[in-house]
Amino acid sequence: MAVSTSPETPIPVGEVSRLIGGWIDRLGAVWVEGQITQLSRRPGAGVVFLTLRDPSYDISVSVTCYRQVFDKVADVVSEGARVVVHAKPEWYAPRGQLSLRAAEIKPVGVGELLARLEQLKKSLAAEGLFAADRKKPLPFLPQLIGLVCGRASAAERDVLENARHRWPAVRFAVRNVPVQGVHAVPQVIGAVQELDALPEVDVIIVARGGGSVEDLLPFSDEQLIRAVGAAVTPVVSAIGHEPDTPLLDLVADLRASTPTDAAKKVVPDVGEELARIGQLRERAWRAIDGFVQREERGLAAALQRPCIQRPQRMVEDREEQVTALLERGRRTLGHLLDRADSELTHTLARVVALSPKATLERGYAVLQKPDGTAVRSPAEVGADEELRARVAEGEFRVRVDGPPGAAAPPA
Repeated sequence: MAVSTSPETPIPVGEVSRLIGGWIDRLGAVWVEGQITQLSRRPGAGVVFLTLRDPSYDISVSVTCYRQVFDKVADVVSEGARVVVHAKPEWYAPRGQLSLRAAEIKPVGVGELLARLEQLKKSLAAEGLFAADRKKPLPFLPQLIGLVCGRASAAERDVLENARHRWPAVRFAVRNVPVQGVHAVPQVIGAVQELDALPEVDVIIVARGGGSVEDLLPFSDEQLIRAVGAAVTPVVSAIGHEPDTPLLDLVADLRASTPTDAAKKVVPDVGEELARIGQLRERAWRAIDGFVQREERGLAAALQRPCIQRPQRMVEDREEQVTALLERGRRTLGHLLDRADSELTHTLARVVALSPKATLERGYAVLQKPDGTAVRSPAEVGADEELRARVAEGEFRVRVDGPPGAAAPPA
């Protein structure tokens, strides 16, 4: 229950410790799982002291048990082992310290670990952490590679040597961390997050050599899996050997069977790339040479055509056609002109024959009144009337000298 206190009515430390102890006593016995990090078995002592740690959350608690309890599992339990403890929480009031009094200790077998990993695998897969569409592609040629591995480990040596053998100019940002034990998970997570925060790091390799299921257990930890899944930089898992499949392999953007395989998959081989460049250059040269040869053959064939060898022949052929058409046009026009001239001559002859002038040239004359009217009948003129007489060579005036009464009646 809550305790009523104030600055004026505080309670002593001993009372606080007693109250905490009372609350803890009411908790009762519980089953606790963890990893043994410290084990103290003093000769002749009837009590064994252990430290039980949760590697995922970096939390530890002290455990005590009677020797006869621990002796039942002494042959299979040591530091680093995972155990399940049935214990009663205890509060040591003088020091204000919480501990567990173990009544039974059971080692966690490989079968149980594998079953729990399978259950965790299904749970994380249902969340989509292992989905293929979340995988990020690796850069073709990373300028800076982040490497998370054990200090002076074979995995570190394999990655560095193979990568530099394939591409001597490659650079690494190495973070040495524990790769097994209780401190492995938080430090691997910290190293991955630190490298992920560096913009110059193009890819991160998490590498470790082979080991037992217990040794590789940190790389199946849920917190580490989620940290790798949240990374922006592509992550390569190179844990153990080919048969080893920690959950890190499933969430990583690329799985390598060994650290050496990781170096081969992340860093291109300079010799292979030079050979590929040489092949591409050869292909390009053959393609260009083939194109030039085809064009040369096409040009040679075009030059062999008569219109190219004698381009004036087209003009000459057209010149002959134009000359023939011109001659034909001239002949046709000549015939038309001759025919028109003949018709004009005949027409002119007929016109001349019918012309009054021709009649006058035969000796005839035309009499006209002063107003120009031709005289057609004697009755149209009167006595002494002056008329004009037109002949072939000109005209002259005449006067009518007719009998009386020959004049036309007055108008």
